[in-house]
Amino acid sequence: MIDSLYIAWRYVSFNWARAMTLVACVTLIAVLPLSLELLLEESERQLLERAETTPLVVGAKGSELDLVMNSLYFGDTVPELISMAKLEQVRATGLAVPIPMYVRFKARGAPIVGTSLDYFDLRGLQIAQGRKFALLGEAVIGAAVATELGLEPGDDLLSSPETLFDLAGVYPLKMRIVGVLAPSNSADDLAVFVEVKTAWVVQGLVHGHQDLAEVTDPTLVMDRSDGKVTATAKVAQYTQITPENIDSFHFHGDPADYPITAVIALPYDRKAGAILRGRYVAAGADSDVLSGQITVPSDVVAELLANIFRIKSVLDAVILVVGLATALALVLVFALSLRLRQREIQTMFKLGCSRMMTARLLGAEILIILVASGVLTLLLLGVVSQFDEVLVRALFIR
Repeated sequence: MIDSLYIAWRYVSFNWARAMTLVACVTLIAVLPLSLELLLEESERQLLERAETTPLVVGAKGSELDLVMNSLYFGDTVPELISMAKLEQVRATGLAVPIPMYVRFKARGAPIVGTSLDYFDLRGLQIAQGRKFALLGEAVIGAAVATELGLEPGDDLLSSPETLFDLAGVYPLKMRIVGVLAPSNSADDLAVFVEVKTAWVVQGLVHGHQDLAEVTDPTLVMDRSDGKVTATAKVAQYTQITPENIDSFHFHGDPADYPITAVIALPYDRKAGAILRGRYVAAGADSDVLSGQITVPSDVVAELLANIFRIKSVLDAVILVVGLATALALVLVFALSLRLRQREIQTMFKLGCSRMMTARLLGAEILIILVASGVLTLLLLGVVSQFDEVLVRALFIR
């Protein structure tokens, strides 16, 4: 058998181009379905892990999937907005701790997540550099954002306008980066975190003006009387919050009416969570108390994964058909090879080789190709397994 393998190896190494083609075909047949299986398992783990650590999400009536994907994974689709009053309604029940989520704007492609410091405790996020945000206009960025954009504490990051032409006159906000998160291998690595009031500044709902009491430019002041100053439309809004102007930033209207995309509700225990869900169901769509919808993210993600695996079954069927076609092509290649090698086989017969010996030589060639394909397949699967978290975030979740 050793002699047969040696002769087969010499033949394969001499016809290396043909051998490499066969190895590549066999490897692709094996790697594609196995890699897909690894990536789907990792995506399921990441999606379920994040969903299971988020007990309940409260939002407006509409698509549960859009609400969950926006609140948990900062998806681009923004659900219908709710007001801050909904957060206070959850707090007033005494059943859960509410965390505001306002995921609508971006900064250089990264989602701006308006929330509170309770979010960091929920996700177990640690600060690698700097500190958490404490003042209006401060931001904490994820590890991937810091790496991709080359940012660190002390740098500034400009918010991006929602549209190319902002007719509302809301200027981009230059946010001061005060902290960088440690890598968490989750969607948090790709986000910019600010206090929810800072997100309202980005929207233009909270803003500051120049101190008109000290302004002498007549084009900025319309009238001065009784200690009151009336400004013209030329007064510019600040695009950066500094210690000198932070006191001038103020609300217009009732902050309870200001928008957020969702509320993450953290029940004190399972019983409190069940009672809270029951109250939302009993309240109905027409009630002002606990109106909207309350969603269990793990249920929504499980349904999403069920749809993904239905698609996977179709992909498996396609790969199976392609694999069978490739296997038949390989059989055809070996059959044609035998016909082309008739003179070689006749020479082996004349040298005294039996039919069994010839079959052993051909079998040894096939064995070498299959072993080489197996080794290459294991190496490729090892690479996929090593970087599956990054691949899932880049291909499926982001």
